[in-house]
Amino acid sequence: MSQNNIANNSDEPRVELENFIPYRLSVLSNFVSGSIATIYSERFNISIMEWRVIAVLGNYQPLSANEICERTNMDKVQVSRAVSSLTKSGRVLRKTDKKDRRKSQLRLAAKGMKVYQQIVPLALERERQLLMPFNAKEMKEFDQLLSKLEARARELCITS
Repeated sequence: MSQNNIANNSDEPRVELENFIPYRLSVLSNFVSGSIATIYSERFNISIMEWRVIAVLGNYQPLSANEICERTNMDKVQVSRAVSSLTKSGRVLRKTDKKDRRKSQLRLAAKGMKVYQQIVPLALERERQLLMPFNAKEMKEFDQLLSKLEARARELCITS
């Protein structure tokens, strides 16, 4: 029996990726992140991961690397690389925590805050363009559905 016949056997469970919600969300995320990432990289010479670190620090600094991981859902390696690059470029400052010398407190340097202040309007404009097809009622419903989906996804990650 050929591989095609095995894959098309109607008794076997199948997944059609174009209709599989996790796949569709991933593709959408890649499109959205990719469209704004071009702006980050071309204008500011930073990666998506570096932007996420800048964005979270711009709102909640100072933070430890672990706190950045929690707020961004990035893994430790991604955060470590982004912080290292941002520190080398003078955009992030690292200060050893006085209470726990194993921890560092991270905050935006003036150069990092300038990048944050320049990117935020661009990111918000991209978001506005993306959400343009929704009216106010649809936007509220979409936000509620996303919140429900995110909460359930977190539950499933915790129980797995």
